[in-house]
Amino acid sequence: MADIEPTAQSNAGNGRSEMIRGTLSIPNVGSDALDIPYFDIRGRRDGPQLTVLAGVHGTEYTSIAAVREFVRDIDPETVSGRILVVPVVNVSAFWARSPFVVPGDGKNLNRSFPGDANGSTAEILAERVFNTFIVGADFLVDLHAGDLPESLVPFTIFDESPVEAASRDLSVAYGLPHSVRQNATGRIVAGSSCAAAAAIGIPSLVAESGQNGLLERPAIDAHLDGLRNLARFVGVLDGDPWPVREVHQHEGWDWLYADQAGWWQASKAIGTSVEAGELIGTVSDVWGDVCTEVRAPGAGTLLFHTASPAVAEKGILAGIGRA
Repeated sequence: MADIEPTAQSNAGNGRSEMIRGTLSIPNVGSDALDIPYFDIRGRRDGPQLTVLAGVHGTEYTSIAAVREFVRDIDPETVSGRILVVPVVNVSAFWARSPFVVPGDGKNLNRSFPGDANGSTAEILAERVFNTFIVGADFLVDLHAGDLPESLVPFTIFDESPVEAASRDLSVAYGLPHSVRQNATGRIVAGSSCAAAAAIGIPSLVAESGQNGLLERPAIDAHLDGLRNLARFVGVLDGDPWPVREVHQHEGWDWLYADQAGWWQASKAIGTSVEAGELIGTVSDVWGDVCTEVRAPGAGTLLFHTASPAVAEKGILAGIGRA
């Protein structure tokens, strides 16, 4: 097992730069051990610690691809402080090609933070990742994409918290066209790595680019460009950040769910602006008869929808960023 000291100050600015490859081993998780690869990049100059996660959902491949390229192209001599990078957090889901959940317990890892050392597989994994890579960081960015059955337009998410102004700045620096601020009460995405980080005073965001498990170059580049610019913005990577880009800020969002199992047919393209009451799609039975018309609860932008026709009862259908 490779232990990581989770403080930037004692590991950076020591007169030498280096890139360390390591493995965080978590024994006795269910019936198996988990081995999580990471990079620890330390600059010769003092600076902040940026933690970068990808593969929290194991089949969101554009996030993983972008992080791999980000690390490959870093010269440690250009780093001030420390960059901790975990390219595949949910390794068991990655190898099993399992969307959304950890195979060991069927739980969504990004609803399990800050975790529980005595819990189930996802909770144990979340606890070790949180306390090893996130606690002690100055900034956190968690890269995601549309999972195997999800289509989306690129967007970021940050949470209402004591550090939300700094988190908002990170979302602007990442440069994706949409950003969603989540209220602390009634939070739709609860238990995320970034919500848990913000709760202990670490500015953080989720960044989404890519869809349906496809390795599409523009989606990878959107992540890669955003990550590099964010690293320059916080001062951990040499270079000037680009001029501020326009980002559509959404004050919260609405997720729409199926009231019964059936065939989901979206009628609006992702990225489309919708009005309250406008038809988003339908759920029909196996004979093709429409059972439910799904309508927008308010005005906003359709940020993602389920691309698979097959949906379970209470299955997610779409997400609308409020206007």
